[in-house]
Amino acid sequence: MRAPAVHGADGAATGRALVLHPVLPAELAEARAANGEARGAEARLAEAVGLALAIRLAVVHAQSVKVLKPRPATLFGSGTVESMGALVKAQEIGVVVVDGPVSPVQQRNLERAWKAKVIDRTGLILEIFGERARTHEGSLQVELAALSYQRSRLVRSWTHLERQRGGFGFLGGPGESQLEIDRRLIDERIVKLKRELEGVKRTRGLHRQARRRVPYPVVALVGYTNAGKSTLFNRLTEAGVLSADMLFATLDPTMRRLKLPSGRSAILSDTVGFISNLPTQLVAAFRATLEEVTGADIVVHVRDIAHPESEAQRGDVLQVLRELGLDAMLDGADPKRRLVEAFNKIDLLDAEARAKVAARARRSPGTAAVSAATGEGCDALLRLIDRSLKSGREVAEFDIPVTDGAAIAWLYRHGEVLARRDGAKAVHLKVGLDPADLSRFRRRLATGAA
Repeated sequence: MRAPAVHGADGAATGRALVLHPVLPAELAEARAANGEARGAEARLAEAVGLALAIRLAVVHAQSVKVLKPRPATLFGSGTVESMGALVKAQEIGVVVVDGPVSPVQQRNLERAWKAKVIDRTGLILEIFGERARTHEGSLQVELAALSYQRSRLVRSWTHLERQRGGFGFLGGPGESQLEIDRRLIDERIVKLKRELEGVKRTRGLHRQARRRVPYPVVALVGYTNAGKSTLFNRLTEAGVLSADMLFATLDPTMRRLKLPSGRSAILSDTVGFISNLPTQLVAAFRATLEEVTGADIVVHVRDIAHPESEAQRGDVLQVLRELGLDAMLDGADPKRRLVEAFNKIDLLDAEARAKVAARARRSPGTAAVSAATGEGCDALLRLIDRSLKSGREVAEFDIPVTDGAAIAWLYRHGEVLARRDGAKAVHLKVGLDPADLSRFRRRLATGAA
């Protein structure tokens, strides 16, 4: 299976690259079992090309290769290794991206055969994350993931790691090998990074507690990478977050205040995009960042509805959400959290496809069809978020003394007044309040303080 040559060369390119997607037996079985509904090899290859372009590699050739029986030494068969080696030499390629797992031994042997740098999917995504991290927390998370990945590749297949360094024989043995020193240094750095990240996690927890005291509900945007989350975030909040047509344009979480049609405010959070086969090191490292999703009142799943693999991408995102422990929300059993779907990029659809998406959104109560680029449908999405927040409210009735104007104003500010009856001495209010606000107001009545 062969894809047309892709050219990403420009003045900012960092190297000429070959992208190979190995179609392994498990992927072939998955495609057969899904009757064509699983992500196809062409789509996986295109995604790998997008990842390579995200770090400004100039992709001169991209190809899917069936690997019926993976070779322990080289992954690919000898014929593929030979033909790709000829291509690498002819095209003066310096980097070969293998869109899948490559063992340290396979990497070493392929680099020797092709006389080029070989990087697998995990290494490529780590490169992107390392380049995009801007905050202190993001940098720590990327370094932790990179070191965990690097440690797993410290094997005795590289002769330069078998040199003896140090040691004068005073203890009756040889000096510490370079490999052992590298492993020890990495382990020490990993321990230090985990300590620092625990501190960051505690600080983030304190910030969440502070927001609960305000309190504003939290709305988190999630979705497959390049689904348009940051563009939608900018559209809804008028923020200036980087949004670009590239994979993983956003890495560090960003929060802004969101004004809803009812007049109430919420906090909108933009998060890192998900991707199929996300390396386990990254899932673990970014769990602290993704805690913002687990604590959100509303999770908005932004989908690139114009993408041919939109349904497969949806499955990947829902799988990550389940790994984060949000099964009850996805199954509709969590009264405190709700999932909303935003069918984004409808501006890229033709008239017929757009009509079908609009009809589908109308049939699904928790769905809105939008274009973050043009703003179409964004008002409807805000109304949907507003309604979803209201549905989690509890209705209570209070008789507030007419002299306690502060309490009346507090209820108007934090809740939705459904009915009001003014009396000579008291104002009777029927109000919809979030459970936390209701508990807070009852404490206010009991203590006389907010």
